[in-house]
Amino acid sequence: MSSSSQKKNPGFASATEVARLAGVSRSAVSRTFTPGRSVSDDTRRKVLAAAGALNYHVNHLARGLSREESRPVCILGGNLAFPWQSSLLEHLTRRLHQAGRAVMVINTDDDEASAREAVQQTLNYRSTATIVLSGKPPGSLIELCLQSGQQVILINRMGQFPSADNIDIDYSSTMKEAFDHLIAAKCQHLAIVSSSSRSPSMVTRETRFLEAAAETGTDVAITRPGSTCYQTGVLAARELLSQATRPDGVFCVTDLIACGFIDAARHEFGLRVPEDISVIGFDDIEQASWLGYQLTTFSQPLAEMAQAVCEMLQAPEDSKPASRLFTARLVKRKTLGSAD
Repeated sequence: MSSSSQKKNPGFASATEVARLAGVSRSAVSRTFTPGRSVSDDTRRKVLAAAGALNYHVNHLARGLSREESRPVCILGGNLAFPWQSSLLEHLTRRLHQAGRAVMVINTDDDEASAREAVQQTLNYRSTATIVLSGKPPGSLIELCLQSGQQVILINRMGQFPSADNIDIDYSSTMKEAFDHLIAAKCQHLAIVSSSSRSPSMVTRETRFLEAAAETGTDVAITRPGSTCYQTGVLAARELLSQATRPDGVFCVTDLIACGFIDAARHEFGLRVPEDISVIGFDDIEQASWLGYQLTTFSQPLAEMAQAVCEMLQAPEDSKPASRLFTARLVKRKTLGSAD
């Protein structure tokens, strides 16, 4: 066949063409590719041979318009290149693929107009559900999804929307554990390095840590010099470590911030970690285990959270919104001083 003739047939064959070549009815083709439907071995053989010859593939998107379980699931979030978001996205997409669900991933910017356009896409494609990664989009757009009748699953939005399914971390116990470990390491001057983004999970980590400190009457300095990124940790170190009384124990609300803080503490101030200053992060991103950091941090159970998402998607349509609370596990490495 010439290259010009190949270009004239770039698309896929239709089910009607498969039926014509196989010498069977259109419904026989449909039954062959529908799990659980009855079709004779001879008919199946003919249909599969014709489908292979014509490069036929079932249009699951079209089927999804009428079959709830075939309609796409939308994952909506921002800053998906950041380490923790990309790890969560990997777990979610892998688990949803195993469950046979088609996935749309929409990366939205910080502004509300971008987020509104992204939400509109989920509605246009008749997504059966939207999974919202922590922090984004704005609450008004989550309400739009809920009002449209979509199932909405929120991750780390701290129960903001009772009519949505929620997956959260037990920050009360986790942040108390972080505080207790810094005190056990004999840290006397504590600080929190947080994010100016003020997402629900960031705010809750701050609040719960401060509550744990207040129970013992411990003062804690707090700074939010930038967004949830590496450079924020650098800026925070320059601010806190330039003070007359500098902190000797720091909790960073994310590992990415902690990495920036550690680098600046070492290379700009000549401090030793943990001999001069202890640092605890949160998320257990890949970089936390690198030899240059060996960061003590808290690990969110991403595989279990992804499994919970799939279970929520399989819940009966008339079931009440579900809520799952997970515990973040402390991962001890080498940025926390000894309790001895």
